[in-house]
Amino acid sequence: MIVDEEALTEATRLDGCYVLKTDLPQEFASKERVNARYKDLAMVEWAFRTCKTGMLEMRPVYVQLESRTRGHALVVMLAYLIVHRLTRLWQTIELTMEDAMTELSTLCLVDLVVDGKTIMGRIPEPRPMIQELLNLAKVKLPEAVVSRGVRVSTRKKLVSERIMR
Repeated sequence: MIVDEEALTEATRLDGCYVLKTDLPQEFASKERVNARYKDLAMVEWAFRTCKTGMLEMRPVYVQLESRTRGHALVVMLAYLIVHRLTRLWQTIELTMEDAMTELSTLCLVDLVVDGKTIMGRIPEPRPMIQELLNLAKVKLPEAVVSRGVRVSTRKKLVSERIMR
């Protein structure tokens, strides 16, 4: 096989470069501004990926009423805003957002049970990494959590037979 070194060098001269084309006049959008807006698209794509996959796992909800569609969109956007804010707060530590959330998921509540009835719960002292995450987010855990007798399970599957209105 014969390789034309000169042609190869010329072809690889622009490796890693990209071209952006716009129909905006130069006076409205400089090349720096066009490039910056293009890079902003990566942030938008990250936001959508964050909302739909990974830690938020927000999937399409099939609703019929406009108010429910708007409600679902609001919940997704609020969750994303929380993730975005925490990402900025935690940028100084050597953890990805997913790793930080995994760390936080190990927090637990220990119930104080008297005569078979839960009276209150206490959060054990967090491990150092969890405490650092909480400190950076300016979150102070309560000393005790009063029991209202309600059990919440975040791992429970939704009922498959839904009432359609």
